[in-house]
Amino acid sequence: MPPLPSPLLNPRLSLSLKPLLIFSQSSLAPREFQIPRQLVSVKRRTFSSLASEHSSDNRGRSGGGGRSGALSPSPVAEEIQRIDVNPPKGTRDFPPEDMRLRKWLFNHFREVSRLFGFEEVDYPVLESEALFIRKAGEEIRDQLYCFEDRGNRRVALRPELTPSLARLVIQKGKSLSLPLKWFAIGQCWRYERMTRGRRREHYQWNMDILGVPEVTAEAELIASIVTFFKRTGITESDVGFKVSSRKVLQEVLRCYSVPENLFGKVCIVIDKIEKIPIDEIKRELNVTGLSEEAIEELFQVLSIKSLTKLEEILGGAGEAIADLKQLFSLAEKFGCSEWIQFDASVVRGLAYYTGIIFECFDRDGKLRAICGGGRYDRLLSTFGGDNVPACGFGFGDAVIVELLKEKGLLPELSLEVDNIVCALDRDLQGVAAIVATKLREKGQSVDLVLESRPLKWVFKRAARTNAQRLILVGNTEWQKGMVVVKVLSSGEQNEIKLDELE
Repeated sequence: MPPLPSPLLNPRLSLSLKPLLIFSQSSLAPREFQIPRQLVSVKRRTFSSLASEHSSDNRGRSGGGGRSGALSPSPVAEEIQRIDVNPPKGTRDFPPEDMRLRKWLFNHFREVSRLFGFEEVDYPVLESEALFIRKAGEEIRDQLYCFEDRGNRRVALRPELTPSLARLVIQKGKSLSLPLKWFAIGQCWRYERMTRGRRREHYQWNMDILGVPEVTAEAELIASIVTFFKRTGITESDVGFKVSSRKVLQEVLRCYSVPENLFGKVCIVIDKIEKIPIDEIKRELNVTGLSEEAIEELFQVLSIKSLTKLEEILGGAGEAIADLKQLFSLAEKFGCSEWIQFDASVVRGLAYYTGIIFECFDRDGKLRAICGGGRYDRLLSTFGGDNVPACGFGFGDAVIVELLKEKGLLPELSLEVDNIVCALDRDLQGVAAIVATKLREKGQSVDLVLESRPLKWVFKRAARTNAQRLILVGNTEWQKGMVVVKVLSSGEQNEIKLDELE
């Protein structure tokens, strides 16, 4: 058998974008196969199997015997197939126009956080699975993207940021000086049913205050969200905050001798009120261990929308009433009183909340919750640390973009550069690079034309990039050490020495 041609011995050669040449084992005459224009993936099939087939075929013709045709190491043959060019379901690409919007949104998140004196932090996207499954029974447990890594460790893509915050605070321990005011903007992952404003990955803005037991912390967090809304053009007629306290539920359940260890499970069930039928909610509460009488009393309290009415039922001596009264008083001082309202049905689905809780909603009722948060004084102890008074909120990027779109408040964001620099002669390309470098060192953005192009194309490029100036490097001007500078908004054009170019 003659030796195989070199293209077959080096499988990488056949990944070229040029036409693929495949040689038959029975003939050296090449056959040409055109690679499709679509992106491709490669399924590998070893030549050892092909050689076995070849050897078997030869034995069939010659009566058996002879050496095996297996090659070592085995090259591979490729079967070209198309791949799906869409991102995985529930995820997003960010081409330049979408990236500009994301940057604009994140800049508002960061600026509001700065105005309120918060420091930015971040955590790994990949965390230990145990960090998120300690709160048994929560919906989030069943939505994890989790797997075992090559070190046999159970890990998960983070579905939220607060447990990572708790882990870092415990890790730092006594080295941290309280109170802490931290914020983060991170990508989170949940395998859940997708609806408008809900994806399987999203970015989330978190602001957290640790070390402050007073309701002033919750009031400042709500004020920071209101500040963000005002900066983006959203008003109190567009959105509002539903505010309540986990202590309200605790006081109701205490009246019916419901064990404290059932409290978290009850909250998780009640958080589904707007998602599943009321009869199903009542059935789940009954399964949890609540009596029919306790369930009816609970629903009576959950229907209350007035702090005064709540006080009539629970009395004015409880912690829940006192905290809520203080919060509404502080909201007035922060200028947020028109944005918030009491609603006893708000409980939040996460088990770690312990006091004031709040959700932001659109008043038209077209979207799911825009953001939510509250107090979680006992979170650190669930991870083995010492409890620290704490509160915070999570604010996703998907719902707010839908709201801004709905209200016509999304900005028109286009590419903008300060200068476009073009050499009019190929020999002057190096000079154009010098001009571009000089301007970039001064902090100006420059789109350098990297190949010979007609002026008509350059002007179109300048219009597309919204360039402020067009700088042309021509032979005549450069012999005098000058370049042509054209201000595109006014059409004004001058020759300027390189040393004087600003």
